[in-house]
Amino acid sequence: MTLPAGYRLRAPAPGDLDAVADALIATELNEAGQVVLGLDFVRDEWSRVGFDLANDAWVVVDGAGTIAGYVQAMREEPAVVECWGVVRPEYRGRGIGSSLVGLTEERATHLLAGLPSGRLRHAIGAGDRAAAAMLQARGLRAVRHFWHMQIDLTGPFEPGPAPEGVEITGIESPGDLPAVHGIIEEAFADHWGHRAEPFGQWMEEQEASPSHDPTLWLLARAEGRPAGVLTGHAGGDHGWVDYLGVLPACRGRGVGMALLRRSFATFADRGARRVILNVDAENSTGATALYEHAGMRVISRWDLWERLLDNPHGG
Repeated sequence: MTLPAGYRLRAPAPGDLDAVADALIATELNEAGQVVLGLDFVRDEWSRVGFDLANDAWVVVDGAGTIAGYVQAMREEPAVVECWGVVRPEYRGRGIGSSLVGLTEERATHLLAGLPSGRLRHAIGAGDRAAAAMLQARGLRAVRHFWHMQIDLTGPFEPGPAPEGVEITGIESPGDLPAVHGIIEEAFADHWGHRAEPFGQWMEEQEASPSHDPTLWLLARAEGRPAGVLTGHAGGDHGWVDYLGVLPACRGRGVGMALLRRSFATFADRGARRVILNVDAENSTGATALYEHAGMRVISRWDLWERLLDNPHGG
């Protein structure tokens, strides 16, 4: 890996959080015209279970110490390493991005040592042609497309009534949490990229996030039995819908729409001016149409690129 003259590489320190977030924000403003992820996203990423800031991430700094670029590589599944990074707009075209991608390849090879093969994935903005060309030149290909969708809230939001036979409540006790987890697992079982995980591991990951706030979660019951769930968190002037899932047997009754609208009302009561979610653009359950019908619109697009890694030292 060769950096351009005048730049150096180092591991991030916790005190770099604001500067890394600022690089991401500058990139978002340049590509989408607004901040979608920002500081809260980076803080949550650095707080994830299993993430090692000293070894799973890198920053490139210029001679004045300004962070020009950042990248991270984390093992998401036994044979998958997922990466994302940014280079501040004013530092692009100097080979920084290419150097950072090279580091993720080396890290992925290390993390997947002992396996016969694995997959390296990179998330990039859908409109970033330079990043796409760089990844393509390294043998990666786009495998999935995602949208960030948003609704603007101008004041109190009226959620309307729940469907007949359906009751929507908050999480009333810790005893509701296994049901929340079970609905998510069943609702997303056939979704691309979903991996099942035990309840204890799932809860550990939820609680590790600084944004974790189950007072924003909603549980729908149909005829008294769990039917759907929405999890979310708040940050700054906006709310995030993290998961919206309805059991297959309960779909077609308006449960998903009712949960979504109730979450809009909850976020509005908390002072949020907008609500955002991430959705697989190729989702097979009609989620994108549901969100559009609820008044949400696409505000940014991102793609996931992938290539297989053959490990000559694998088992």
